[in-house]
Amino acid sequence: MTIQQLEYILAVDQFRHFARAAEYCRVTQPTLSAMIQKLEEELGVKLFDRSVTPVCPTAVGEKVIKQARTVLSEAAQVKEIISEDRHSLSGTFRLAVLPTIAPYLLPRFFPQLMEKYPDLDIRVTEMKTQDIRQALLTKEVDAAIIASLLEDNALSEETLFYEQFYGYVSRKEPLFKHDVIRTSDITGERLWLLDEGHCFRDQLVRFCQMEAVKISQMAYRLGSMETFMHMVESGKGITFIPELAVMQLSDSQKELVRPFAIPRPTRQIVLTTSKDFIRNSLLQVLKEEIRNAVPKEMLALQPMQCLV
Repeated sequence: MTIQQLEYILAVDQFRHFARAAEYCRVTQPTLSAMIQKLEEELGVKLFDRSVTPVCPTAVGEKVIKQARTVLSEAAQVKEIISEDRHSLSGTFRLAVLPTIAPYLLPRFFPQLMEKYPDLDIRVTEMKTQDIRQALLTKEVDAAIIASLLEDNALSEETLFYEQFYGYVSRKEPLFKHDVIRTSDITGERLWLLDEGHCFRDQLVRFCQMEAVKISQMAYRLGSMETFMHMVESGKGITFIPELAVMQLSDSQKELVRPFAIPRPTRQIVLTTSKDFIRNSLLQVLKEEIRNAVPKEMLALQPMQCLV
């Protein structure tokens, strides 16, 4: 039994798919499959039921996977102690990011970070907030970038910056003629929202007092922020986007952007780790790179803004 084999079974458990697990582990699928099969032969049990889709652990496999997670966490601690002692910026670092943050924040700092620290292997996974909490507690990820404080005693949290919400309005909407968006202007008829469980959606629903929208918008919730933006651009409805997304838009797209009336809804972007995470040198570099990558005015909550 090897550390590598334990990493492979955790990857399959995470993705429930051998090909995606192999891609995540940066090996070929035959290599990953052969190593897992060799472990199963050594243990004399089947760890995964391959006859179902998606692949799922067997009953005994779940117990082995749970123990493997503990073993790998303890093994990683040994390496992290040495890395921190040397202030080393190398090795593997697993970062979870919300899907409503990743496309707009990562391009601003990630390529430069990789260029500065080529020995650092950062593996990014997009997750929703509830999945991130669990992943941090089980040590599946080392850190996470989220949009609210989890306020969990087992976690450490530090604010990175603050980000406003903006409306993205079709030219055919009456609201397009307005300079700002007031919550009273928003109805659910042509509103494109993310699925429930996305904190981006939940924060806006609370701020705009749109509880009724949860019922009226069942047919409109399946999609991504980018999909909804394309729908607006084609002449249909309203959606909401974060501040960093606005900075990526063309001049013609920016014509569809409308700020909220004061107080403007704003989310708190937070870097979260487990309290026993010891690679503080790496965290400090990550925080500095991110903060340097966003406009300075986003580093503090402004008087006109309201946290949601």
